[in-house]
Amino acid sequence: MAVRESLEHGETLDYGFLLLAHIICADQQIHSHELKALRDLAREAHISDLTLREVKKVLEKYDTHISLGESVQKVPFDQRSKVLRQILAIAYIDGYFSPLEREVVNQIAQTWGFSEHEIEQMLEYAQGSGRWRIGEHAVDDKSRLSVGAQLLKGYDEAIQRCAQVAGEDFKYANQALNVTLSSLQDLGNSIQQTIHTIKQKTVGQGKHQKGKDVARQLEQTQQSLSSEILHNLEFLHEALRAKQRSLSYFSIAFMGRTKAGKSTLHAVITGEGWDSIGVGKQRTTRYNRVYEWKNIRIIDTPGIGAPGGKTDEEIARSVIEEADVICYVVTNDSIQESEFAFLKVLKDKTKPLIILLNIQYNLRDSRRLEYFLKDPERWFAKEGQSGIAGHLNRIKRYAQQHYASDYLTIIPVMLLAAQLAQEPEFEKHSKQLFKASRIQDFLDSIQASIIDYGAIRRSQTLLGSTVGSINTPYQWITQQATAYDTLAAQLREHCQNLNHRLEKAEEALQEELRQKIKEVFKSASDEVNPFAEEFWEKSEYQMKNGWKEILKELKFEDRLKAAIKSAAQHFQHEVQEAIEEIGNEVKIINQLSSSKFQFSEQDSSFSDFDRDSVRMIGTAILAVGAILAFFVPPGLASIAGSVIISFAAELFKSRDQKRHEAVKNISNSLKRQLEEYQKEILQRYKKNFEDDCQSIASAVDDYFEGLIQGTEAIANQLKLHKGKLADAANYLNRAYAKRIVDWATEQPEPLTDITISKKIRKVNRDFGLTFQIETTTALPLTKSQDEICIILQEKVSIQPTKHCRLSQL
Repeated sequence: MAVRESLEHGETLDYGFLLLAHIICADQQIHSHELKALRDLAREAHISDLTLREVKKVLEKYDTHISLGESVQKVPFDQRSKVLRQILAIAYIDGYFSPLEREVVNQIAQTWGFSEHEIEQMLEYAQGSGRWRIGEHAVDDKSRLSVGAQLLKGYDEAIQRCAQVAGEDFKYANQALNVTLSSLQDLGNSIQQTIHTIKQKTVGQGKHQKGKDVARQLEQTQQSLSSEILHNLEFLHEALRAKQRSLSYFSIAFMGRTKAGKSTLHAVITGEGWDSIGVGKQRTTRYNRVYEWKNIRIIDTPGIGAPGGKTDEEIARSVIEEADVICYVVTNDSIQESEFAFLKVLKDKTKPLIILLNIQYNLRDSRRLEYFLKDPERWFAKEGQSGIAGHLNRIKRYAQQHYASDYLTIIPVMLLAAQLAQEPEFEKHSKQLFKASRIQDFLDSIQASIIDYGAIRRSQTLLGSTVGSINTPYQWITQQATAYDTLAAQLREHCQNLNHRLEKAEEALQEELRQKIKEVFKSASDEVNPFAEEFWEKSEYQMKNGWKEILKELKFEDRLKAAIKSAAQHFQHEVQEAIEEIGNEVKIINQLSSSKFQFSEQDSSFSDFDRDSVRMIGTAILAVGAILAFFVPPGLASIAGSVIISFAAELFKSRDQKRHEAVKNISNSLKRQLEEYQKEILQRYKKNFEDDCQSIASAVDDYFEGLIQGTEAIANQLKLHKGKLADAANYLNRAYAKRIVDWATEQPEPLTDITISKKIRKVNRDFGLTFQIETTTALPLTKSQDEICIILQEKVSIQPTKHCRLSQL
């Protein structure tokens, strides 16, 4: 709405110039060279106030800023070539064309329809132009330097040493990171090939769908691992780009919570950015702001831990890899443990840390200023009512908890006093304010970081902390390898337990079914004598129909079928319940171990296996049901015939005698046949049930074996590449150890594989905590153990090999 209203008053919005602001922010860093070029261009091109206001919204990341896409669409066609050249010139002016900037340039060029050839021509021109502009800005013009920056003198020789060290160290960092990248890519391919082989093997078996179930489960595993591998690859690529971008610079990053005073500190040191310091504003810095003086880079970052500031924190994190020293700013009015939690991130990168305690007191009030200037030292006294001892103790306690180190430098300053020293209205108190601010203590610390420790700081950034970039995927691979080993063992144990459970279930159900079958046959046997009494003188036809009716009334066949069906269903339920328990337990195991090997509820292979088991149980039911045709004994005709023959032969016996003998013969014959058929049914049932249970057990074994083989194969691949990453980390640790030894003995020499082998025998590093260096010979250290640990902020020990120590004795 504001844009539309302004346009109505005659102002015009230059969307091409607005795109220059977008390209400046593309890499999440606003460089002082870029801002100066933007200001110069705005002045030369007479850019309207409306456009400059919109540019400010982009640079300060207002929610209402005009988007990149909208600006691209609204640049007039005849201006696009010129604007694209300006965009490339701005992108190259800080000496590094980042992948993020390249992505934005490609997006713009594709939208405007520029060919790849045209883009490459523009890129070549921009590279040359960018180098010239950098040289122009690097002129040593002390009239343009702030008071603080002018105090950073005598560092030229140190910077040259830093540059030489950085050039050698980067080769090792680049080599180790590329090995790690290659190993992760190989890991992804190896897992894919391994799973493909397992899939072919299991699907080839093809029994009861289990091969496809295993294949699908392993595919899900592959997808999860591939996603994590890609994430780690992206992380490593960014780490490598950050180190490459900062190669020619010594970089100092200011970090801390919102409104702690980072931007004020940045302005005091650099003399720039006063207009961006907020009075009562929130999160004034929304991108990393980079000031460059010769080969020193000072980076102001967005606030840590602000409400809704997650993106700000991610932007701040992006400079950690390239920073040689981190200055963490806290205030005396709000020292809370939560703001120190971020120190763990810095410790994970083994970043040297200076904590700046910004003592806040409103000096803009004339009476307070007068009171302050009478005795400024009282504000820095450790004891007394307003002493800072309590603040220092809390800082040490929280830092120790999250940074896990006692090797910390805490510098109390009053940044507002240093700021007022730069403002015209306080000119008469300028020197007194600057001295009282104690900003000089901080500048001395920075000077020492560059002049005395610059070379070893650069090695820390390029060698020491790069191990952290390898350590991140290494730890992930280690966790995954352990999780998959555990999972394979658990699956094997579960398979054994399941088979044991099914064996017990089979035995129990067989016994239960045996008793039920006997009960059914006993009910039939109990009817034999009454049947014989009633039908002893009936015809064969009547006898057969009569027996059928009795069996029908007893529901003989239905009860047998129900008994067999019930046993089959109970066994089926037992199988399903056991497998579901295993599935749930495996899910819990995976959650506890952070494994990506999970069984989804909707696509569970176990669920498919359960349905497979149901189909197999159904086969058992049909097989046993086929026996029921024998339940109406076919021998009744011969029984009846023998009764009639006996009756003709013994014509002269009494009726009672005849009845008694006939009933006895019929009863004995039927009971004998019932016993034979009962025995036959039990035998047939037992064989069929055992066969089908064995089929289920085999299916369980095959299914689990497929999963176990796939899981173990993945674990082996993970362990193989874990070893490769460990080798890459050791490669860097040895190079870093060589730099530490050179610095501690004040005997620097070029970094090569040969010079490393001559001095370093073995290293053992618990990253960020301890670093044990074993040298090939005893070396004369010129620095104490405490000094080494304080500067490197890591517990470092340097000892000659045991053989050398014994020979000295």
